[in-house]
Amino acid sequence: MTSSVTDSRPPRRDTAPARHYIGGQWVTSTATGVSRSPATGEALGTYYEADEAQVREAIRVAKQTFATHEWRSNRQLRAQVLNEMADRIEAATDELALLLARENGKILPEAHFELSLTPSKLRYYAAQALTDSGRGDRVRPGVYSILLSEPVGVAGVIVPWNSPVVLAVRSFAPALAAGCTVVMKMAAQTALVNTRLTELLAECPSLPAGVLNVFTESGSTGAELLVSSPDVAALSYTGSTRVGRQIMANAGATLKRLSLELGGKTPMIVFGDADLAAAVGTIVAGITTFTGQFCMTGSRVLVHSSVADEVRTRLTEALTQVKVGPGDAEGSQMGPLIDIAGRDRLEALIEKHLGDAEVIVRGGRPDDESLARGAYYRPALLGVRGTDSPLVQNELFGPVATFEVFDTEEEAVRMANATQYGLAASVWTRDGARGLRMADALDAGTVWTNGWAVVLDQFEEGGYKQSGLGRLNGHRALEEFQEYKHVVQIV
Repeated sequence: MTSSVTDSRPPRRDTAPARHYIGGQWVTSTATGVSRSPATGEALGTYYEADEAQVREAIRVAKQTFATHEWRSNRQLRAQVLNEMADRIEAATDELALLLARENGKILPEAHFELSLTPSKLRYYAAQALTDSGRGDRVRPGVYSILLSEPVGVAGVIVPWNSPVVLAVRSFAPALAAGCTVVMKMAAQTALVNTRLTELLAECPSLPAGVLNVFTESGSTGAELLVSSPDVAALSYTGSTRVGRQIMANAGATLKRLSLELGGKTPMIVFGDADLAAAVGTIVAGITTFTGQFCMTGSRVLVHSSVADEVRTRLTEALTQVKVGPGDAEGSQMGPLIDIAGRDRLEALIEKHLGDAEVIVRGGRPDDESLARGAYYRPALLGVRGTDSPLVQNELFGPVATFEVFDTEEEAVRMANATQYGLAASVWTRDGARGLRMADALDAGTVWTNGWAVVLDQFEEGGYKQSGLGRLNGHRALEEFQEYKHVVQIV
């Protein structure tokens, strides 16, 4: 049995462990953990581990608030809160970016990029809160039909560590806009970021207590409660396909709404007429952004045989020159993986399957002794002979890409579609008609032509096949947290 203490004041970040936010109160428990720098392994701070009783209390509070507060019916209040959240995150961008770089490991420009995506999402859903509507009609004389949208109730949100700020907002913003209350589990690897973000949100003067509840845990007890609880009506999860399958199986008992954005193996398809300089630069970014710990990482490079040698040479030179270092260090072009365990997992996976591949760029641990204590892994490029290679079929979640060669457009489509994943794809060609043909033929929720990782708040994103269910961003994300009620009036 663990005890907890509540306090309406935010924690002192210089000394106090990171706490949870439940029912408008800061909550502690007896179990604690340590947040460590992925660059050095040194302790950055401590955090409280949520226990089962606290997560149950968060669900109870969220359910009670949904049932008794005007939040579910007051569009103006919801829009006001979301706009206040955007203002506070925007004002704290530099502070949050530095904390992200130190605790998550991504380089400062990437941390700023993540944060730049966040205020606009909150403002977009503030507008959606005001403009979302049903429809009505007089279906025949004396019979009127009205279709209303209503929030489903308590929404659970499970956030990964790789981009904790934007991925949290991407799920909770439409849930709040729809009128749901939220219980959100955040990952322990970014406990300090989680708490600072929650502080900023809790400071919003219009946010009612109990509408947004946030806890941090290193395990899965709280997350499993969100999945199994009959009091949680919808769940938004971002993470691996393996865990997504388990969530779907376990959620069947309550038939709750599921929004799952899962794994990806984004093919970067380069045709002979492509702008190779632009393509290669973007492919390098696709491999190294967030150290490859990204569902849209450009982890498969498919190149037409007419330019394969040139692209291979350019990629080899560019990837070899990537400067690896701490996320908050000037000049770093790629930071460490999230932790030593993540580095060791990737290293073991690559070593296991090297016999199936030609090493083009070796990658691996850097030679620089000053980086020896960190979770670093230099970018790697591996040539494969067939799409059945585990290096092609498995999401590696690190700065490692495979290199494949094709001869025809049809072959490129067949190779690109050969995995269980279908989150995104990138096509490089100057032929506009070819770009549209490829977009039609590829099994992917997003297809970029001559670009990569362009995400727009007003347009939906999500996966085909085992890259997920549902959509986030755009109006559809709101619908993931809504129920529809048909009212028929006979006069």
